[in-house]
Amino acid sequence: MLPLDTKAPNFTLIDSRTNTLTSLEDVTGKKGTVVMFICNHCPFVKHVNQELVRLCNDYRVMGFGFVAISSNNVENYPEDSPEQMRKTAREQGYPFAYLYDATQEVAKAYKAACTPDFYLFDQAKKLVYRGQLDNSRPGNGIPVNGRDLREAMDHILNNRPQQKDQKPSIGCNIKWK
Repeated sequence: MLPLDTKAPNFTLIDSRTNTLTSLEDVTGKKGTVVMFICNHCPFVKHVNQELVRLCNDYRVMGFGFVAISSNNVENYPEDSPEQMRKTAREQGYPFAYLYDATQEVAKAYKAACTPDFYLFDQAKKLVYRGQLDNSRPGNGIPVNGRDLREAMDHILNNRPQQKDQKPSIGCNIKWK
């Protein structure tokens, strides 16, 4: 896992929604920035998609920036191609950039392991949280509410120290080339 206090690795990738280059600087929020590694085909991501939209809509007005990145090998997983990413972003109403990491270098820089995987950086772009969205998983009956990530963002808003016990995300492995 990327160590806490690590400065956010820079990136510039194509936004599948707009076909324009988008950088970390473009998506950085005044209070903090959430970097999410997701993809189209993973049932764990499908399970949380609507909460990702709610979360972004709830917190971007408070000064948080959001970005999602897909780093999967599209040769073996064509459902994760930029064209399909654009379609998914439109269907789900993603209010955040959905970037394609063709070289997988960004996923490696962030030490992303699975989809979904979440990273929260403070206003200085220092990592303060990395881990799960919440305890909900497909089929476990726990409602999707984004509790873990929401609490971490609330800690930033209220100038409180972050929880040291951060649960790693669980999902589909990144599909490496």
